[in-house]
Parts: sequence; structure tokens; C-alpha cells
Amino acid sequence: MQDKPVALVTGANKGIGLQIAKDLAAHGFTVLIGSRNLKHGETAAKSVAADARALQLDVTNQASIAGAAESIRKELGRLDVLVNNAGISHAGKPGRSLQEMAKSGRLSVASLDEVRAVFETNVFGVIAVTQAMLPLLRKAPAARIVNVSSSSGSLTMNSDPTNPHRAMFGTYSSSKAALNAVTVAFASDLESAGIKVNAACPGFTATDLNNFEGTRTLQQAAREAVRLALLHANGPTGTFSDENGPLPW
Repeated sequence: MQDKPVALVTGANKGIGLQIAKDLAAHGFTVLIGSRNLKHGETAAKSVAADARALQLDVTNQASIAGAAESIRKELGRLDVLVNNAGISHAGKPGRSLQEMAKSGRLSVASLDEVRAVFETNVFGVIAVTQAMLPLLRKAPAARIVNVSSSSGSLTMNSDPTNPHRAMFGTYSSSKAALNAVTVAFASDLESAGIKVNAACPGFTATDLNNFEGTRTLQQAAREAVRLALLHANGPTGTFSDENGPLPW
């Protein structure tokens, strides 16, 4: 087992995940770049750090998840940080505008196949990867799990009639609300083991999830997830926040 702490970031071959990986490497972690496409992951790893490694990982494929966990066990023997970043906003044709995605994601008209696909990645994928990595996380002295969520999944905010964004609460937002519930469930379950589990909102960031219509930079978006990954022993668990502080569930 190596002495240097190890972090796995899912969906880290681009976007916010790649920036989180770079920031964790700068904090002294050996970073594993989880990517469905191994070649894309290898290219990304070269931009992260000399000891960053690509890891083939499709969060919707149980065999891929099990293989990734076994590779980490054999090669590194531990996992200190898991960042569940992999996510999709829709399962339709790429390049659609944010307005088109929001319209097709309304639950009154959304394709059930698309709803299932979004939940498969954003919710069930997080559960599956976390379960698979737990034996490795338990070997770390102070393991941390960070789930990349979104304020669009806040039930409190979207129950407010004055919130202009509540009209966009649909498939994607529902999946993030479910992810928040999963975060609380894991936090409660793992608290006695000293494993802290928190959800981070990166904000409205320019990525392919929103056809690059976001306004925040990747550097800004990564900050809260990285902060939660580096929490000290007295830090919280079971929280939902962005860089400005706690967010309502």
C-alpha cells in the first residue's frame, strides 16, 4: 500500500471532473482519472500530474466498476477520496440548447427511457461506485466521499413560487434531488466509520451538460468539491453546499 493519498474522480476526462482532478493532484494526491473511454482518460491524465492514472470506469456498467475497484486494490491498496462527478443532463441528441433540454426533460412529456438513463448515471451509478469502493475507502485513515450535485435539485428552492428557475425542474433536477437523498443516506450509514459524505454544487458552469451556456469557470466550479474532499476530522458530514455556504435540501 502506498503512503501517498489516492483520489478517484469519476467522469474526470473533461470538464469539472478534470479540474477537480488537477486541484487534488496539486494538494498531493495520486489521482485516478475515471473515464468511460480509456484513451480519453489517458490523455487527460497527462494534463493532471506525472503520477495521475487513467482508469476505465463506466458508472453504469457493474463489470467496469468491479474491474476498476480491483485495479485500485492491486496497484494502490487504498482510496482516500472518492468524487462522484460523472453525470449527464439528458440522454438525447447532443448539442441541444438549454431551453430544448429543459423542455424535453419536463416529467409530463419526458421519455421514460431518458429518465431511466439519467437516473442510471446520476443516482444508481453513484450508489454502485460508492459500494464498490467502500472496502478501499475503509482502509484509509480519513476517507472522504464527495457527490457533485446541483442547486437545481433543491426541493426547498424549487418549491418557492417566486423562483424563476423552478419551471426547469424536471428529469435532471429530480435526479440531483435523489442524489442529495443518497448523500444523506450514505453519510448516516458511514458516520461511525469516520467516512464523511457530502454533496457539492459547482454552480452554473460552462460544460457540455448545458451546451456550454453556463457562466462559471471550471476553476470556480471545482472549489467546493475540493474543499469537501480535504475536510479535517472535525468537518461536517451529510451536508449540501456551494462555495458560499450551505444550500437548502
